[in-house]
Formats: sequence, C-alpha cells, structure tokens
Amino acid sequence: MQSILSVSQVSKTYGSGHKALDHVDLEIRRGEIFALLGPNGAGKTTLISIICGIVTPSSGTILVDGHDAISHPREARSRIGLVPQEIAVDMFSTVGSTLRFSRGLFGKKPDQAHLDQVLKDLSLWDKRDAKIMELSGGMKRRVMIAKALSHQPDILFLDEPTAGVDVSLRRDMWKMIGKLREQGTTIILTTHYIEEAEEMADRVGVINKGQLLLVEEKAALMKKLGKREMDIALVEPMTAIPAELDEWHLSLEDEGHRLRYVFDAQAERTGIPSLLRKLSEMGVAFKDLDTSKSSLEDIFVDLVEAKQASNEGAVA
Repeated sequence: MQSILSVSQVSKTYGSGHKALDHVDLEIRRGEIFALLGPNGAGKTTLISIICGIVTPSSGTILVDGHDAISHPREARSRIGLVPQEIAVDMFSTVGSTLRFSRGLFGKKPDQAHLDQVLKDLSLWDKRDAKIMELSGGMKRRVMIAKALSHQPDILFLDEPTAGVDVSLRRDMWKMIGKLREQGTTIILTTHYIEEAEEMADRVGVINKGQLLLVEEKAALMKKLGKREMDIALVEPMTAIPAELDEWHLSLEDEGHRLRYVFDAQAERTGIPSLLRKLSEMGVAFKDLDTSKSSLEDIFVDLVEAKQASNEGAVA
C-alpha cells in the first residue's frame, strides 16, 4: 500500500542535552488508522510536532504526500490536520467563525458547505452559533477536531484525543474517527488508552524513551507476542508453590485458591498437558480451568521491559 507519510532517521536533541527522539523511521499508509503508544515522555508529541512543523528536528527527513516537510513546510502542512492535547481556541469566538478562520489560515477558499458538513458529522450543528466558552469539555474537544478538518487535510493527527473525556464520549469519538477513515482520511493517534488502539487501529507503533521499539499490524502483533494465561481453581488453597512445579513458573493468586500459568499459545508445546498430569500425580485437586488472552497493554509492558533489560545488559 502506498505511503502518505515517510519519516526517516528523525532525531531531536534539545539544548539541555535531552534526546527526545533517536533515529526514528516510520512509514504511514494512505487511509489507515495508526496508533502510537507510549508512556509520558516517550517522544510521541515531539514526533507529531516535528511532522507538523512546530518543532525543528536535529536530523532526518520527512515527506508528507511527497512534499519535504522541512524544506517546503507550507505544502506539507496544508495536507495535515492537527488536534493537540490542549484546547487552544479563542473562547469568545463562535464555533462557526472558528472554523471559517482556521480554513482561511491555510489559504483555502471559503466553502461553507464543507464546514456545515463537518459540523453535522461532529454533532456540532446545533452549536454553530454558540461561543466556545459556553461549551462542555467534550464539545470543545469536538470543536478542535472540526477546526483541524476545516481545510480538508489528507492526514489527521490526534494527540491524546480522548484524554479527560468520559467513557461514553470516548466511544462516540471512536465512531467518529472510524467514519473519517471511511471518508479517506489517514489518521494517526497517540494514546495512553490501550483499548483505544485495540478498538480502532490497523497498525500499532510502540515508542519509549525516543526510540520506536516496534511497528506491527495489530492482529499480527497480538498473535505473535500475546501470551495466554490459564487459571486453575484449587479445591484446597496452597500456602506456597511446591518445588516440583518450578519448571512451569506458576504464581499463586486469590490468597492461594488459584494457580496461574502463563504460556505461549504459538509454541509447539504449551506445557499444559504435562502440568495437569503433574498436578494429578501430586494429588492436587482442582475444580475449574479458565484461559484468557493477554491484552495489548500486557504486550506493551512486556516490550518496554524487554527493551530496558536489553539496554541495561548492554551498559553492564
């Protein structure tokens, strides 16, 4: 699939010496939803700010739909809509005038029909003449998205789009983002909410300490890295795990009433049959078995911990 955004060897080191990004390479496909996951300070916002021309990179190149974002920033930026974390609008302006002003900033000819459709799509039509200061926090967030869409961008960046909104509004916004993708918009979102990526993304990137650890199809990532857990409900609780069970690396849960076994579902041998045989030989009775898949959050934590362990080993 054709790339609409190409990031190559992008780094950013601030005057203080802090390296916010470290040789990041990323290709974004036209029409996809891409989720960039990472903790606070991982480099997500810095990367978006560089692509959008707000921050200058220390090195590297960026192509936005074939336009060099560093040497030709106007051409590149005109193809991008940005919804930042912070709500930054004139609170005394009306919703409608805010959209018209934003469209004009990008040198676009007036197109009230387009702006009206954006307002309707975002359930803002009834608020078009209201001052932004009169709106709820969720409605202000919608205005920020409408503002970013006013000039008809090909790429929409959503930096923590549902931070601080309630669960019901979050789900409404997921539906809205899905609709935008159906209309052909490429969407890149950063998020702390793992379920946001699980719900919407086609691909997932994991960034930590300025390094892009992994980019993978969401389904393939969960299949390749996701582990399964098996909980064994015991008839009689255990105070400690017997040494005979050490090879399975079990953990005791629920005050000793449950044994938990984590295994790789893709492995040739999961170890489950041998574990159950061993429990039977030892006379350990159980009344129930329950298996579950790891979430994307589990995978993310595993990746970050593995990278940290690798770095510590290299230093040692």
